[in-house]
Amino acid sequence: MRENYLSWDEYFMGIALLSAMRSKDPQTQVGACIVNEEHRIVGIGYNGFPHGCKDEEFPWEREGEFINTKYPYVVHAEQNAILNSTTSLKHCRLYVSLFPCHECAKYIIQSGINEIVYMSDKYAHTDSTLASKRMLDAAGVKYRQMAEISLNVNTAK
Repeated sequence: MRENYLSWDEYFMGIALLSAMRSKDPQTQVGACIVNEEHRIVGIGYNGFPHGCKDEEFPWEREGEFINTKYPYVVHAEQNAILNSTTSLKHCRLYVSLFPCHECAKYIIQSGINEIVYMSDKYAHTDSTLASKRMLDAAGVKYRQMAEISLNVNTAK
């Protein structure tokens, strides 16, 4: 038996990272993968504009007048994964490349997801992340950081 295969965490985080590559956001690409208790994927998402809103017709800027930035328009990866889910999310685990903001925390809690595995927490000291962690703690949603992973793809020859 081969010994250097991917763990479940590495596998599902890899899918979240692959999903992030679909994002057209020039600054921040985030991907999410929701998994049930049987290790089955039940939802995938990445950050982007809603269906029908063309990527080239909406702003991707981070700064400026609010209406001319991406913030009022972008659907976050976690929200897309929840909306794209195929079943109940009760007792599911969310793999996400960036710790969820306070808005996403609300969706996560309401959906029944009970664990978050994330990679980056680069906004850990922002009000949004502090509020997110406060809500997740109050609701009993566990979260843990995963180390960076390296996906070396070796195909059979």
